[in-house]
Amino acid sequence: MITASFLTLPQLELPSARGSITVTAPSNIALVKYWGKSQGQIPKNASISFTLSNCLTKTTLSYTPFSEQSKESQGIGRAPDHSNFEVFVEGSAKPEFAPKIATFFNRIQAHMPWIRSFQWRIDTENTFPHGSGIASSASGFAALAGALMELENSWSLHPLTPELRAQKTSFLARLGSGSASRSVLGPLMYWGAHPALPASSDLYACVLEHEVHAVFKNYKDTILLVDQGEKEVSSTLGHNLMHDHPFAHQRFEQAQANLNKLLAVLANGDTQEFCALVESEALSLHAMMMTSNPSYLLMKPNTLAIIEKIRLFRRTQNVPVCFTLDAGANVHLLYPADFTPQLMPWIKNDLSQHCQGGQFIEDQVGQGVKKV
Repeated sequence: MITASFLTLPQLELPSARGSITVTAPSNIALVKYWGKSQGQIPKNASISFTLSNCLTKTTLSYTPFSEQSKESQGIGRAPDHSNFEVFVEGSAKPEFAPKIATFFNRIQAHMPWIRSFQWRIDTENTFPHGSGIASSASGFAALAGALMELENSWSLHPLTPELRAQKTSFLARLGSGSASRSVLGPLMYWGAHPALPASSDLYACVLEHEVHAVFKNYKDTILLVDQGEKEVSSTLGHNLMHDHPFAHQRFEQAQANLNKLLAVLANGDTQEFCALVESEALSLHAMMMTSNPSYLLMKPNTLAIIEKIRLFRRTQNVPVCFTLDAGANVHLLYPADFTPQLMPWIKNDLSQHCQGGQFIEDQVGQGVKKV
């Protein structure tokens, strides 16, 4: 049974008129990857990520209270279904997203039973390509969870403290997408039980409060858009393929050990070891995909071309720049902000040649969900 102080159902004064709330939530880029989960969105290993700033989902959540008469006709008191919400992406109706939202509402209704009292309209837009491996589900569900928590706290007779509110937002976001739990705050968040992190939990993510060296507090992430289309294999399917994966156990142990190493690196400022660890994690993630059954590839030829150029540049220019990958073909180029003037000409003149339409996104570490 799940127990946490923030899960006590609050006393609410629900509105009788319609209204709306708008929030933004960023994507994140995992440094130690999470790939494989148990029932209930419980991770098989702990993970840690930089919260980003510019790769955002903006979500407006509009609500209309059901009248007492319409409650009966709409089946209020049952699990939410596709009839009590609509989803719009950049102004266009997207009924194909309804099953995911319905699943999310069904999962959270025990913790937010009041959602059954409203008709919902979800208007959302991204500043980056959806479904291309830039953790759009993370920012999307973090935004939706953040909007719901803004409403609940504003209607509560006894609002949660900021700490408990963040924990509950992360808890709810996790029930939509595991990595969404790490987009609630920033600049570094970890999720999943780990012996080196006493506050760690499988239920929600926490801000890293260990000593973090100054070099990692102002990191850049330039996202090289190798492929802006939706990836061929979804993250949900990828996670499921880990259940019978021949190397799953070794991978989970590797991730736990790498998190230990990364905590030390984040404290001592060793950018060389940071590069080695982060790149190993990225390649291990994709190795799991290539050795699953059925196997699949999300990297593209241009992904590999960029990786080779990054390694050559780092070796010849002695610059602490490295790559990581999410579950997709796009490459995240990570480096300390102080090296931006040296790196941007190289990115624009060389690496962008391998990007679709020459496009890339300039981003940096950020702070999480914000009310607009």
